[in-house]
Amino acid sequence: MAMVSCDLLHMVNGNVRNLTALAKIRFRAQLAAMALPQVIIIGRPNVGKSTLWNRLVGKKLALVDDQPGVTRDRRMGDATLLGLDFTLVDTAGWEDEDKATLPGRMRAQTEASLVGADVALFVIDARAGLTPMDEEIGRYLRESSVPVVLVANKAEGRSGDHGLYEAYSLGFGDPVPFSAEHGEGLGDLFEALLPLLDAGQRERDEFVADEIDEEDEEALNRAPLKLAIVGRPNAGKSTLINAFLGEDRLLTGPEAGITRDSIAVDWIWHDPDLDEDRVVRLIDTAGMRKKALVVDKLEKLAVADARHAVDFAEVVVLLLDATRGLEHQDLKIASLVLEEGRALIIAINKWDVAQDASGLFNGIRAALDEGLSQVKGLPVLTVSARTGKGLDTLLKAAFEIRAAWSKRVPTSALNRWFEDAVNRNPPPAPSGRRIKLRYITQAKTRPPGFAIFGTRLDDLPVSYQRYLINSLRRDLGFDAVPVRLMLRSSKNPFGTG
Repeated sequence: MAMVSCDLLHMVNGNVRNLTALAKIRFRAQLAAMALPQVIIIGRPNVGKSTLWNRLVGKKLALVDDQPGVTRDRRMGDATLLGLDFTLVDTAGWEDEDKATLPGRMRAQTEASLVGADVALFVIDARAGLTPMDEEIGRYLRESSVPVVLVANKAEGRSGDHGLYEAYSLGFGDPVPFSAEHGEGLGDLFEALLPLLDAGQRERDEFVADEIDEEDEEALNRAPLKLAIVGRPNAGKSTLINAFLGEDRLLTGPEAGITRDSIAVDWIWHDPDLDEDRVVRLIDTAGMRKKALVVDKLEKLAVADARHAVDFAEVVVLLLDATRGLEHQDLKIASLVLEEGRALIIAINKWDVAQDASGLFNGIRAALDEGLSQVKGLPVLTVSARTGKGLDTLLKAAFEIRAAWSKRVPTSALNRWFEDAVNRNPPPAPSGRRIKLRYITQAKTRPPGFAIFGTRLDDLPVSYQRYLINSLRRDLGFDAVPVRLMLRSSKNPFGTG
């Protein structure tokens, strides 16, 4: 992706203060995507590409293991190297396989990542020395127009000296001796990248320094939506995200369990109802099977990564396969999402090939209401990643449920509702001792949490707490989002009211 032009940056600097709150957020996201140069990591399997990505991004997000072929999709992250900012892209290991096979499709994704890249980090294993595959990658990169920095990884100590000298034969100049595992060679890598990435960096820094105030309520409501897609293997999660994007951005295929890393892709969706653009961060995750079936180390890591992605999402879409219906594992995934306090939407994929569509939908709806008693009325939508059916409806529902998930009710209105709810159905009096409910306040949002103050609240039955939560959802517009209720009894021993 080419860097943004100086003319565009001058235009932005002159007009950014006149943008509306929505336009500021949208344009900031667009500019960030354009302005940060892209650095692509390329190499054969098991040379340490993901370890290098983790080192430069500063977080251990990419899955790493001794066996080759762990990474399959492109993973992007913001990296900073001694003050040099860029977007770093991890790619699958380069293999010489038929294009129809999974390794062949992985290579096609890696080749696609070079389109518009600013720099390619060609990583070799200095300890192993050059291999025929390294030489093939070198030939491919020499035919491209992308500048190449050759990184001789695993060069710690003297074990990598032979491979380091061999690397000169690839024709990319001085190789950078590096150890992604130990963080050695960062200065040399900085010196190699600086002349290739420094152009336009100063202009970008001037723009980023011009902070945009996003603290107002409208701006917060228009902030990028963090939307994670979860589900069992082969439900069509990656295909759904590709359908949103309108391109084959994520690796897909008939094989179950292709996705391993949780991949985040920033995207701008045009809301046809509002006729405006909205920023979405789509997060693809690995399929989650029954725990007893997950014995492979990499699958365990992938599932843990998927759970981690749920923690950082705002709205989670649980994708079902219309050809398989609702299974017990789907309910377990939904429960996990709700326990983490995320807003949840159920989407039934492959609806274009569903059998007995009406019966299937009603059966899933009834099973959800019975199996997820903590939240009634979850949104259930039908989509087809293959045909594009229902995609706009799904995005619209995601923004709406996030608004409910983020909603704050004024204390006065909240207590008027509370008084009415208690009057309609007074709390019980266990053993003839009256439970006094005094007032309520909203302690937090995202997810919404409420604190009730009173006396003898330890005796308040769970059924009555459920009544309050359900009434709160119904009357105050919290719909099917998870709601937390905290009970705070008076510490005054004489405050029995």
